Amino acid sequence: MRIARFSSEGTVSFGVVEGDAAQPETLTLHVLSGHPFGELQPTGQVLPVKEVRLLPPMLPNKIVAVGRNYAAHAAELGNEVPEVPLTFFKPSTAVIGPTENIAYPPFSEDVQYEAELAVVIGRMCREVPLERVPEVVFGYTCANDVTARDVQKREGQWARAKGFDTSCPLGPWIETELDPADLAITCTVNGGLRQAGRTSQMVRSVAELIVHISEAMTLLPGDVILTGTPAGVGPLNIGDEVAVSVEGIGTLTNRVIKRG
Repeated sequence: MRIARFSSEGTVSFGVVEGDAAQPETLTLHVLSGHPFGELQPTGQVLPVKEVRLLPPMLPNKIVAVGRNYAAHAAELGNEVPEVPLTFFKPSTAVIGPTENIAYPPFSEDVQYEAELAVVIGRMCREVPLERVPEVVFGYTCANDVTARDVQKREGQWARAKGFDTSCPLGPWIETELDPADLAITCTVNGGLRQAGRTSQMVRSVAELIVHISEAMTLLPGDVILTGTPAGVGPLNIGDEVAVSVEGIGTLTNRVIKRG
């Protein structure tokens, strides 16, 4: 099931997306009452997706991201795979949705794309055992962990490099019925393929990451975990269109603009 968050006539709602994603003009939204966690409550209203504005599928309380979770990506930047998962935060103010613009920050000269599978948490949880991880996952979406690479290298810690406004595109919706074990992840820039990997190449699986993160902190419904990026990261320039696709979910597309 695909759950989208959208705006129509000034009202923000959630809805179930139906139709063939390869034919976006045919997609429809079955509008829900309230939040999608728990039992869904359809209103009976149906809207064409092309007539609404898709928003970030969730506004998370926190985004916990994982670095260097693909060995080839760690190697391409001259890093070793860490002995334990390397985690960091992106603020909620970094989140944008599909078709929204990535604003190139004025303090960087090397902004890069990072295509990722994102996990959306569905219930409050802490110290989740491995066998119960499926119970706390609401679904999955596409993410772009946009990074000011020069700032990351210069400052040593990643708060500004990965937390600037618009640095966390999410979307286009949440897929609730998906096995994340071996999904294709790609990134294109202006239609040219830049990244192509599979989630089976992760050093640590989605389940292992949730166990590790929840040992330290309570995860809340709507929180997002970014699971790392495959090899092939590279620069974005003003005017570029960057698209992240995850098998079984869809495609998240954003354009890069100069911050005004």
